Amino acid sequence: MTAFLWGTTGTAATFAPEAGPLAIGAAALGVGGLLQAGIAVPALRRARPMLLAHAGLVLVGAGAVAVYPLAFYSSMHLAGVAIGTVVSLASAPLASGLLELVLERKPLSRWWVLAAMLGITGSTLLCLSKTGQATASATDTVTGIGLGLVAGATYALYSWVVHRLMGHGVDRAAAMGAVFGTGGVLLLPVLLVTGAPLLASSQSFAVAAYMALVPMFLGYYLFGIGLSRLRPSTATTLTLTEPAVAALLAVLVVGEQLAVLGWTGLSILATALVVLALAPTNSTGPRPATTAGETIPAGTNSATQQRPAQAAPAPLR
Repeated sequence: MTAFLWGTTGTAATFAPEAGPLAIGAAALGVGGLLQAGIAVPALRRARPMLLAHAGLVLVGAGAVAVYPLAFYSSMHLAGVAIGTVVSLASAPLASGLLELVLERKPLSRWWVLAAMLGITGSTLLCLSKTGQATASATDTVTGIGLGLVAGATYALYSWVVHRLMGHGVDRAAAMGAVFGTGGVLLLPVLLVTGAPLLASSQSFAVAAYMALVPMFLGYYLFGIGLSRLRPSTATTLTLTEPAVAALLAVLVVGEQLAVLGWTGLSILATALVVLALAPTNSTGPRPATTAGETIPAGTNSATQQRPAQAAPAPLR
C-alpha cells in the first residue's frame, strides 16, 4: 500500500509544474514528517528516556529523512521521472542489504538476492521503455543519477534507523515520530525559502497538501507498520513496485504510452513480489531475541513473522 501511495507522487507533481523539486520535496516530507510526530506525541513522551539514550541514532535517521526528498525530487527533475525514480528505488534495496550485512552482520539469503535482482531488472526495463521521451543534457543526467544514488542510500539509512530503534525497544509510533518529526523540522527552512510557488495557485497548494497528507503522511505511517514486521532489506525491496505504479498512472491518468519493454518490466516486478511472498526466509542468520523477550525469525515474510509486542500498530484514524 505504501508503494502504491508513493507511486502517485510523480503524477501529482505534474499538476504543479511551476514548483521546483526542492519545494515539493520539502513540503511533502517536511509537513508529512511533522504530522508523523504530531500523532505520536503520547508515544514520544513515553519513549523519551530511550530516545535520549539513542539520540545519535535518531539524528542520523532525521538527517537521512531531510536529505532524501531533496535528492529524490531533484534527481527526477534533472534526469527525468523514469530514470530518477528507478535509480533511487533500485539502489535502495542494495544499500539496505549492505547496511544489514556490514552493521548487523546479517547475511542475505538467495531469496532476497533473487527478488532484488528481479526488481532492479524490471525497474531498468521500465526506465528503458521511456527513453523516447525528452531527455536532459548529459551533465544534468549524470548529476540526476548521482542524486538518485544519494536518495537510495538515505532511504535505506532512515529505514534501517527506524527498524533499529524498534529493535532497541522503542515503540513504532515513537520511532517514526522522532525520526520523521526531526527530519521535518530540518526541512522547514528549505520550505520557507523555496515554497512560495506552492502558494501561487489553489491547484499548486492542493498538490502540496496531497503530497504531504497522502503519500508522505499516510504512506510513511503504513511504512512504519511494515517495518515492525519486516527487515528493512525486505521492505525496501517491496517498494520497488513504486515505479510500476507510477508507470501505470502515467498511462491511465497522464496519457503516456508504455511500450512492450515497459510491460515486460512490470511483469518482472510482479515476479519479484511473488518471490518475496513465497520465500521461507529472507536471511540465513540466527534468530535474534527482541527486547520484549520474544524471538522473531530474522527476515521472515509478513505471512509468518510474529509481531514484536512493542511494535503493534495503532488503528488508522
